[in-house]
Amino acid sequence: MGALEGLTVIDVSEIFQGPLAAQILGDFGANVIKIERPGRGALERPLDRYGTARGLMSCYYTAGNRNKRSITLDLKKPGARKALLRLVETADVLVHSYRPGAMEKFGFGYEDLAKINPRLIYATTNGFGESGPMAHKGGQDMVAQTLSGLAMLGADADGKPLLYPPPSIDFCSGMILAQGIMMALYERERSGLGQKVSTCLLNTAIATQGLEISSLTMYGYETHWVDEGLHFVFKTTDGYVTALGFFRENPLQLMCAAMEIEDLTQRPEYANIELQVQKKKELDDILQAECIKYTTAECLRRFESEDVICAKPHTLAEALENEQVLHNEMVAEVPVPGMGTQKIAANPLRLSRTPYAVKRGPADLGEHTLEVLEEFGFSREEIENLEDAGVFGGKPEGSDAA
Repeated sequence: MGALEGLTVIDVSEIFQGPLAAQILGDFGANVIKIERPGRGALERPLDRYGTARGLMSCYYTAGNRNKRSITLDLKKPGARKALLRLVETADVLVHSYRPGAMEKFGFGYEDLAKINPRLIYATTNGFGESGPMAHKGGQDMVAQTLSGLAMLGADADGKPLLYPPPSIDFCSGMILAQGIMMALYERERSGLGQKVSTCLLNTAIATQGLEISSLTMYGYETHWVDEGLHFVFKTTDGYVTALGFFRENPLQLMCAAMEIEDLTQRPEYANIELQVQKKKELDDILQAECIKYTTAECLRRFESEDVICAKPHTLAEALENEQVLHNEMVAEVPVPGMGTQKIAANPLRLSRTPYAVKRGPADLGEHTLEVLEEFGFSREEIENLEDAGVFGGKPEGSDAA
């Protein structure tokens, strides 16, 4: 039995941070119901142009929507809004990722829903926060990188900011939201009441720089971990090797020993770490001249023999085949409609007694509409009336109504 068995979650979110938070709850046993608009579905579906052009499941939808059931409701229609309120009446959690004010327009703000279900945990994540001068704007991971200073940390020699491709701020924001939901659920055990839980991309992007912020505000300098110490990426005869000076009393001495050259720390110009960092380019050139003589495997063997932290840079495809990644079971297999079993990123969290499990893959759009509504007590007549009103954008999946 999953750790969150018996918990009902209504997921009205789109793209990644909100869906990820709901997926985490589903991974550990929660009953997650994904609400999607008829026709197009959640934005993760059409976002994958490669898959949708071929009539296949969106890879982006797959990444954030396992362990959920999908129903379609056109929330612009009164009947659909009433149906969603019925679901909320007995739900434990509602997750959405819309701009402040969007859900309120439909009568689904926190204050509205708390009146009909005081125990509801109302979880929301957006671009810039619940209020303030930018709250009305649409957010995105790379915009958060840009505004938070993250992009400038990776700026090139000309000062051009570097945008990091994977949506890591989205991922962190989703993980933070899931954490907040669990805190609110724990507090509800004492108070009996739900509450609003919120985070945003900008807050997350700022928080990820906690160490850098402390160095700036306390001592007036910006920490750049690549530049701070003796950290190198060396070219070898057949690739590259990363060698780091972290957590070692005299990393340069160890690197010299690994390459079987003189101990450069005995030279006055490299006598301490401060001088070594100042003359890092010189040291890079010296060590690079040695590493280029060997294969990556040989460089790794040499560095590891001296306890230097090192690794071979992998492509993503190579990383997925890394023996430690496989041992950690970080590649999960899920059933995907029309595509058999596919590999996706697994949940990184491990619980010893109640582990996460992949019980269902991503759902076809509206696949569980009839099933879910019947579970929530809708009669066949009520479902047919909703169908007639165009609430589902067509006949609800599984319906045999005329």
